[in-house]
Amino acid sequence: MTTAATTVEEGTDSPYALSHLDALESEAVHIFREVAGEFEKPVILFSGGKDSIVMLHLALKAFAPAPVPFALLHVDTGHNFPEVLDYRDRTVTEHGLRLHVASVQDYLDRGVLKERPDGTRNPLQTVPLTDTIREQGFDAVFGGGRRDEEKARAKERVFSLRDEFSQWDPRRQRPELWNLYNGRHAPGEHVRVFPLSNWTELDVWQYIARENIELPEIYYAHEREVFQRGGMWLTAGEWGGPKDGETVEKRLVRYRTVGDMSCTGAVDSDADTIEKVITEIAASRLTERGATRADDKLSEAAMEDRKREGYF
Repeated sequence: MTTAATTVEEGTDSPYALSHLDALESEAVHIFREVAGEFEKPVILFSGGKDSIVMLHLALKAFAPAPVPFALLHVDTGHNFPEVLDYRDRTVTEHGLRLHVASVQDYLDRGVLKERPDGTRNPLQTVPLTDTIREQGFDAVFGGGRRDEEKARAKERVFSLRDEFSQWDPRRQRPELWNLYNGRHAPGEHVRVFPLSNWTELDVWQYIARENIELPEIYYAHEREVFQRGGMWLTAGEWGGPKDGETVEKRLVRYRTVGDMSCTGAVDSDADTIEKVITEIAASRLTERGATRADDKLSEAAMEDRKREGYF
């Protein structure tokens, strides 16, 4: 880890000033250690997406050389990108981590959930997630949400209390002054914890570049068979695309965010290196979710409605 004494903030003469990325890293490491000290059974939500990858990297740093004292949890929709699932499994093996998988397909097979007419399973993740949290007794759940992603996520505190039904009430948010976090919760309640709250998409990519963190290849430009729906380039698959009249074509694209294949769009891009991605993100005026996530376009309050029900 880079130390304060060896990093000089641009525009300052002090050898003890933290750089922007060092300050963000230090805050996240503090949050991980604070949770380890306050809670009995935390878990890290890990999908194999870039934010959860950075979050795990920070957890590994926070407790090195000891192993990460938390398990991982992935809510598998059954419509995940194969490249991302491969990355998830390699990472778990490489670091000797424990992985819990909550399967949406299992809930569909048992008749607990029903497929949506539009084919997307992202909104169906809530029940498997909340059931697993309750059954496993997790009292703190780390998520990779950032405040710049979406306006509902901008309302979150770093420690976000959920009631016994995993529901979120913005009016119960607690003040967080001077990086003091209140983890108090009643039996049955738990706390969602967001170590990347103060990061932006650009911060995440700059940190990935600095730390030389490996990502699934779909984050970089590659040729892919896609079709257009709702103004987005979607990957064809058994989930229900393409439909009649939707033409599959091969394009040079990359993904800014990764989720269910049915609602996660690719963007036209020739950014095949991390330097090109950073340049592209710096010039963008659209958030990654606003540009490429169909589930956030269902209504103005789509994300907030799902969060109130127990979503990430």
